[in-house]
Amino acid sequence: MRAQASGGPEWKTRSCYPWLLVAVIAGALGVGGAQNTPGHSLGHSTTTIRVDAVHVVKKFDPNHALGTSIDILRPSEVDKVYSEGILKESLSAGWGPITYRQNTELQGAAWHWNRNGTWSDATHQRGYFTGSPEPAEFIRHSYGYPLPHRGNTHGDGHMRGKYSRITDGDPNTYWKSNPYLSSHYTGEDDGLHPQWVLVDLQTVERIDTLRIDWANPYATMYEVEYWNSEREPLSNPTDGAWIAFSHGIVTQGRGGTETLKLSSEPKSVRYLRIWMTKSSNTSETEDNDPRSSAGYAIRELYVGTLSSDGQFVDLVTHVPDQDQTVVFTSSADPWHSALDLTPDAGDQSGLDLFFTSGITNQLPAMIPIAMLYGTPEDAAAEIAYVKKRGYPISYIEMGEEPDGQKMLPEDYGALYLQFAKAIHNVDPSLKLGGPVFEGVTQDIQVWPDGKGRVSWLGRFLDYLQEHGRISDLSFVSFEHYPFAPCEITWSDLYQEPELTKTVLQIWRADGVPANVPLMNTESNLSWALTQPMTDVFAGLWLADSVGSFLTYGGDAYYHSPIQPETLRPGCRGWSTYGNFVADQNLDIHGHTAQYYASRLINLEWVEHDRGEHSLYRGSSDLSDGAGHALITVYPVKRPDGEWSLLVINKDQSNPHPVQVQFDADDGRAQVFTGPVTMITFGSEQYAWHSDGIHSHADPENPPLGRTDPGGPDASFTLPRASVTVLRGRVGDR
Repeated sequence: MRAQASGGPEWKTRSCYPWLLVAVIAGALGVGGAQNTPGHSLGHSTTTIRVDAVHVVKKFDPNHALGTSIDILRPSEVDKVYSEGILKESLSAGWGPITYRQNTELQGAAWHWNRNGTWSDATHQRGYFTGSPEPAEFIRHSYGYPLPHRGNTHGDGHMRGKYSRITDGDPNTYWKSNPYLSSHYTGEDDGLHPQWVLVDLQTVERIDTLRIDWANPYATMYEVEYWNSEREPLSNPTDGAWIAFSHGIVTQGRGGTETLKLSSEPKSVRYLRIWMTKSSNTSETEDNDPRSSAGYAIRELYVGTLSSDGQFVDLVTHVPDQDQTVVFTSSADPWHSALDLTPDAGDQSGLDLFFTSGITNQLPAMIPIAMLYGTPEDAAAEIAYVKKRGYPISYIEMGEEPDGQKMLPEDYGALYLQFAKAIHNVDPSLKLGGPVFEGVTQDIQVWPDGKGRVSWLGRFLDYLQEHGRISDLSFVSFEHYPFAPCEITWSDLYQEPELTKTVLQIWRADGVPANVPLMNTESNLSWALTQPMTDVFAGLWLADSVGSFLTYGGDAYYHSPIQPETLRPGCRGWSTYGNFVADQNLDIHGHTAQYYASRLINLEWVEHDRGEHSLYRGSSDLSDGAGHALITVYPVKRPDGEWSLLVINKDQSNPHPVQVQFDADDGRAQVFTGPVTMITFGSEQYAWHSDGIHSHADPENPPLGRTDPGGPDASFTLPRASVTVLRGRVGDR
């Protein structure tokens, strides 16, 4: 049996257990639950749930399709999260496999998955680090090293000292692009992988001059352009166009400090871009490493006006913090030094701790490699290490959120192919994928290429196809955070199935081959903390999200995170991510609605460790006045032949009695026969109260279970705002 079968609240999954006997007694006294009296409706007519029992939507194994994740931790939390008691609680939510999230990429940091390894400049402990592939000491902790040649002002780690080196006011620091995007490594002309710097002046300004203080290597060919729209160009890439200044095209750049009079008259501009297509291939250092002379490097930028007497008025704010003029760049050089380590930025679980602690549930795990800010050699060494330890890998995610790092798809594709080659030299059978998109619900668009193509994923897939390497993509992964945290309303529940359906259809329309699985490798209600995450709303959302994902073509769903996190203020009240209500010491004092919904999904709806389940379509004819489906249903036939229906009643105010009809291939209508198990969790069991550090659920009761006879007249009352599993055998009326 799997470890999560124990731990957590003491409630079980079969009618012979004491908790369910209590529920049966409660049902006999008329307290909620199923009703087998024909037409019993509590004032509402009986709704029919119809199951298409003929056409299988998909077959899936919960041990592969339903998982969870572990993310970056505070250094002080690692021992607690991996303690026996916390692990037992974490696994008790019932999820199967686990995916290891790579947060250092979001911080613009190089990941030292192994502190033992070699530097390209060993004398000075700097350069490009490659972790040792040879198992030695037990790896319990690992950390990120913020890149000293970073370019982006903002990012996930900006509150941890991250800011652009281009407008930090220090002429001794500089941004440098990723050398692995140069012709020396891609085998392609640099013009096919232009690198760029985008400056946001925050408001429209009159400008006519740009001063660039280049480092080495510098651009010998580049264009200076302005954005002709009021809308931000990274988030709205098709709402405007980049137009070169009349004197902004440079074909013989000489480096050093270049002052360009961009136009004869000042132009009203907010966004400015430097588009670099040919490098000097000169080095800032004296080493012989080809990476030092590959790409482009800028010390500082100055934007403003030049008076008739030659006086330059600079509009850029040069400070080493978030108050600097905002800059975004195309990539960053993974060069760094031992002195760049900042352990307080977070602890990525050591690979040995991760694989031996039990958190993987004795199943192969999905692990990442650092690609956007790493080297192919280091990625290959990581995988070699894991294989030498004998740890089972299911999939490898290549980098983390390149869309969030503002990377163009061809650049991601070029890195992907280099890293894939290095990893497959270790083991050709390994399954690689990505790009690990941010939690989007629509297609990701980028600035048009020469053919007018704007789809990020479409262009990435085209890049792999054009290079004859589409076989290196074994899966496509993305995150799912559907709702803005401060704007969530109950009506958002009605949107979830359609949002899921739409984004899955988009990925296929972009060109993901039919045989390449689609994986949601990180998910929750919202990308930022919000009170509904702990309320019953989140339990209903999770059930609907999992069911609709599998129904509409998804292949693996990972709910985040597995570990407890501290209770803290979020948007609209106190809350926490995931399954547990925990204090500052991570001591668990309660469980969230997502926890109980997770148990229903994993321990009642499906059956882990039993193999393949068959998913069918189900529907009801009940809707509200606006046409929203109030009841959604996801039927599976389990390996033992038992039918199990995951049913969500989204009506906040009313219970609804339902009858279930299974439509057979010969036109016959079948029904549940024999005993029917009904397990329900909803607003009658759980209500969240936001009260600062004392926030809690009251009531907080586990799902209510009972067993009733089936038959042609059997009906089952779905409590208001609830998730219910109906499980039993099916036969003729």
